[in-house]
Amino acid sequence: MNSSLSPFPPSPPDASMPTPQARILLDACGVLRTESAGLQAMITALEAPPRPGEAGLGQAFIQAVERILSDNMRVVVTGIGKSGHIGRKIQATLASTGTPAIFVHPAEASHGDLGMLQKGDAVLAISNSGETAEMADVISHARRFGMLLIAMTSCAHSTLARTADIVLLLPRAPEACPNGLAPTTSSTMQLALGDALAIVLLQRRGFSASDFGVFHPGGRLGTQLRRVRELMHPGPSMPLGTPDTPLRQVIMEMTRKAFGCMGVVDANNRLVGLITDRDLRLALELDLDHTRAADIMNTQPQTIGSDVLAAEALRIMNDRPRPISSIFVLNDTDQPVGIVHLHDLLRAGIA
Repeated sequence: MNSSLSPFPPSPPDASMPTPQARILLDACGVLRTESAGLQAMITALEAPPRPGEAGLGQAFIQAVERILSDNMRVVVTGIGKSGHIGRKIQATLASTGTPAIFVHPAEASHGDLGMLQKGDAVLAISNSGETAEMADVISHARRFGMLLIAMTSCAHSTLARTADIVLLLPRAPEACPNGLAPTTSSTMQLALGDALAIVLLQRRGFSASDFGVFHPGGRLGTQLRRVRELMHPGPSMPLGTPDTPLRQVIMEMTRKAFGCMGVVDANNRLVGLITDRDLRLALELDLDHTRAADIMNTQPQTIGSDVLAAEALRIMNDRPRPISSIFVLNDTDQPVGIVHLHDLLRAGIA
């Protein structure tokens, strides 16, 4: 029947029923809450005191960290399926944060890649069920050659757990998949525990931002970790003069070097002043031959050390009441060893 001919007005929509768009967000948040609950369960397991006769996740984690560090072990990560994908990421994180690590695919291991494993390695085997048949050869090889076998699994009585030296037992938590089949919560927990292992090892090694930059020379991260010494212009490139340098020669030196400034050094080659383009403009009415650098120089110039991050140099240059375009780099005795221009930082992609 045509609703326009009906004697009854149409029923208003049920305000309690979410729209299709709202339903999407509700489902997404449900996934995140489920996975978040899994992470919280793992935190609880790490913090819980061990039961009599059981190591517990916290004690097992401590043992893994201490063994890897004390024996300076390389970590061989292995896993298949979703656990394999997680394992590759954990291996990459370990390697980039100071812990030597490789990933060995279980299937490839059975066809020659077992040769990648060496005595003294720690094998981190990841399997949610702990019954992954493809990992049998890796486990057997690790046992045969006395390697430390660390299991990351959710099943305490699995073959992998019973074979391992250390068991990182993940607490049971429901998968976010409504069918309970697709690894979601379990893989999130594996990844998070792998990150925790890598970062705790990093902290115990005293791995610094400078060390991190060695393993990340490319990309924006590598750029942000570059040091001033890598970008500065050293030696003859620096515009320098003495306090007695005539103003005419100051102008010529600044013109030749094109940094928009000139450093003034004393008899011991220590930086005692700086003359900028602005200082020159203010001094144009003075006698070019009889006015000396000491007469117009700034005696408290902004300087920087060679080990400072280039990004920090850019911040210093921009944060002054009157931003500067060049900055001298000094050594421990206040002698200039280089100069950095704003354009050098921009070309390096620091900004």
